[in-house]
Amino acid sequence: MKKILFIAFTLSLFACKSDKKENQEEEESYTIPSSEQSASKSPLEESITRGKELYSDLCATCHLPTGKGIPGTYPPLDGSDWLTEKRGESIHGVKYGLKGEINVNGETYDNLMPPMGLSNQEVADAMNYIMNSWSNDIDKMVTVEEVAAVKE
Repeated sequence: MKKILFIAFTLSLFACKSDKKENQEEEESYTIPSSEQSASKSPLEESITRGKELYSDLCATCHLPTGKGIPGTYPPLDGSDWLTEKRGESIHGVKYGLKGEINVNGETYDNLMPPMGLSNQEVADAMNYIMNSWSNDIDKMVTVEEVAAVKE
């Protein structure tokens, strides 16, 4: 009988130790829920985060992950005078697509950018990412209202 009690006691010690280890692992792997993380981000930062994903999915193929574009074929977005000097036209191009000649940083581009079918929010997010990435630093946030005001 003493032997059985000793074995039961020993097993219960190991079980408690094992539970404690699992609880420690759970505590160490705890991540802050996204709702708490986003509370510390500004609306512009949240838009940029969403825009980065859109850019990666839809824009990086032609304009490259670096925003450098392909000379003579797809214009650069990094350091683009088109973005800084033609804000409305830039929004229009993302919203409705673009065809015909444009001049970016002194180089002429004549290619087709098809419309991506983005919502006004997605256009604003993509623009905010582009306008605040690489060497671009355009403080004025593109808003959904500004995008909605751009007509075809």
